[in-house]
Amino acid sequence: MNTIASVSAFHRLLSLQEPKHPMVSVINLSESVFLDDEIWKGFVNKFYCVALKRDAKGKIRYGQGHYDYDKGVLSFTAPNQVQYLDFHNMECGAGYLLIFHEDFILKHPLAQKIHEFGFFSYAVNEALHLSEQEEKYLIEILDRIDKECQHIDHHTQDIILSQIDLLLNYSSRFYERQFITRKSNSHTLLTKFERFINDYYSENTAEKGLLSVGLAAEAMNLSPNYLSDFLRIHTGRNTSEHIYEKLIHKAKEKLSTTELSVSEIAYDLGFEHPQSFSTLFKKRTQMSPLEFREKIRTN
Repeated sequence: MNTIASVSAFHRLLSLQEPKHPMVSVINLSESVFLDDEIWKGFVNKFYCVALKRDAKGKIRYGQGHYDYDKGVLSFTAPNQVQYLDFHNMECGAGYLLIFHEDFILKHPLAQKIHEFGFFSYAVNEALHLSEQEEKYLIEILDRIDKECQHIDHHTQDIILSQIDLLLNYSSRFYERQFITRKSNSHTLLTKFERFINDYYSENTAEKGLLSVGLAAEAMNLSPNYLSDFLRIHTGRNTSEHIYEKLIHKAKEKLSTTELSVSEIAYDLGFEHPQSFSTLFKKRTQMSPLEFREKIRTN
């Protein structure tokens, strides 16, 4: 797998001059020409990238999905994520790329905080579609970062990182707006998720094993982080919470309506070890499975 290790190397691959700052750059896509290099057929880089694209032609494959950049969208990639670029009729279009090396945020609070922004792990088809006003806010921040790159002193890093932090916080707000405003799609996805989780626990759970966040996200054709963020915004609970809630509900049902042992119920629900089931059940209900069964039968 090819690696783009520096901001300077990325500039050269886009036929650009050396960056103003060695660790961070705001790239104007209209000034860029992607070199038809073998590296684009499969690469990882060592920097974070925030891409604000408009009217771009050509496709990028990110993980298992393709996305055609024919509208104004904001997308995010983190270091060391495998990407592929399709050069068939490739045109950069208009827009901006903010790239900053992973080492640039070391020893800064953002180094820890950045992992809280789940959209760096979203698939490309889960990009953020900006309103005109939202796009204006972000372009203003990008412009301030670009200007600050021209004045490198002991204040530069903190100032730039404060602007990046601001941009990411705005992006988080805009994603929440997108989750909420797309009501029709949201209702359909919630219904589909509820149906899937019900069907999963309806039969043959022992053969399928425990339901995981990754498996649920795959069934929804979404990335795990996107699904969890979507559910959190609409229901107040992430994917794991929904899975645990349904699992405990099924466990209570079996404990109260069958004579199956705790071990048999654990295996039926997909657990490899009954003790893991008992621990989870007690954590969620403040009772052991046997205590719950006894309470139900004596009431």
